[in-house]
Amino acid sequence: MHDKDHGYSGHKDQITKRLRRVEGQVRGIEKMVDEDRYCIDVLTQISAAQAALDKVALQLMEDHAAHCVVGGPEDLKEERTEELMGAVARLMRRG
Repeated sequence: MHDKDHGYSGHKDQITKRLRRVEGQVRGIEKMVDEDRYCIDVLTQISAAQAALDKVALQLMEDHAAHCVVGGPEDLKEERTEELMGAVARLMRRG
């Protein structure tokens, strides 16, 4: 059902770099907790990591909409649109 050539293939390097940055941010947050840093500073860094993940998610949604929904097979448009909207709903329920 899922294509081998994903919509994000053209942005894979960019997405990977962003995810590595998020990974570094999360390691930094862990270090802050280990060092008993001020709560608000830790929360600020968590917010930054969440925002970075949101950017990755938005890019993936844009790529999915363009490649898999609009540019995808006509007989799968409704199913793929529902998948996309389900993903949007899950992201919005976070927290």
